[in-house]
Amino acid sequence: MPWQQKIPYLINQPIGVSFLDGTGASGVLCGASSGKLLVIKYLYQAQFALMQYDMYTIQDIHEFPPCPDQQPLY
Repeated sequence: MPWQQKIPYLINQPIGVSFLDGTGASGVLCGASSGKLLVIKYLYQAQFALMQYDMYTIQDIHEFPPCPDQQPLY
């Protein structure tokens, strides 16, 4: 499935974004608007930023996998 078709299913989910230049980013997908993918990214402490990535720079988007079943460490 082309990554553009994944957008409605991944809104409000953690995603990884791979770009055509070989770099990547991760955050929570907020949606898409005016040719941009909108992703909230953690910066530091309690600060977050809404990033706007041009769609023509994106190779693919992937949802985060679930955590493996493990015994709690606490």
